[in-house]
Amino acid sequence: MSTTEIPASLVKELRDLTGAGMMDCKRALIETGGDLEAARQLLREKGLAEAGKRAGRETTEGRVVARVQDGTGAIVAVGCETEPVSGNEEFLDFAQHLLDVVFFEGPAAVESLEEERVELVAKLGENVVVVGAGRYEASGDGEVVADYTHPPARKIGVLVHAKSTTELARMLAMHIAAAKPRYVTRGEVPAGEVAEERAVYEKLPEVESKPEEVRGKIVEGMLAKRFFAQMVLLDQAWVHDPNLTVGQALAERGAEMRAFVRYNVGAE
Repeated sequence: MSTTEIPASLVKELRDLTGAGMMDCKRALIETGGDLEAARQLLREKGLAEAGKRAGRETTEGRVVARVQDGTGAIVAVGCETEPVSGNEEFLDFAQHLLDVVFFEGPAAVESLEEERVELVAKLGENVVVVGAGRYEASGDGEVVADYTHPPARKIGVLVHAKSTTELARMLAMHIAAAKPRYVTRGEVPAGEVAEERAVYEKLPEVESKPEEVRGKIVEGMLAKRFFAQMVLLDQAWVHDPNLTVGQALAERGAEMRAFVRYNVGAE
């Protein structure tokens, strides 16, 4: 079938099926002699090839979206290369669809949308990646799930699972967004990581210059103030009242932290 014999209606039908550009659809139909299904497959194969080429490209923009309903919460982070794409309707639709799937089926269900992600890469012309996904479910006994996505860009988002009020859980999510803890308690920090940090402090001149019998205590103090207070949520200064640690703020309210997940699709 020649170029002039490809009806505009067929090009439009292929575009509606694939979301590809009009000229790409027309070229695919010409290559396949006007066979709609073959043209559709050709566009898909080209999309897969293009997605493969873009797979290694850095994504420094994107969007974090979250949902909490009836004691269940989900959060997903989707990265892209440029700010305009992070506001693109198709990109946001994909993020929302991903969120819905994770909300009902859990993070493992992300894999079921891989083909949709690849097709989106082909349509948008830049890399799109699922940075992460999480889901929590309150089991009663005062447990709640709360979320926070930082406006206006929504590039940072947090999902919290705690035994507390919903208001306090949301305050925790806001704190985590700002303070970037990696662990809830000291017990969660890998022993090797603590040992490496301790070894660094032990070699500091201000430690080596002190009598040997007090060096251990000095190092433990440094670990508490310089390492745990940065990395461990319960040891951090509570952003809503820096005179308290997060652990103290929770204890005052009879609250307990269960777990959290924090995503950032941009540079910290």
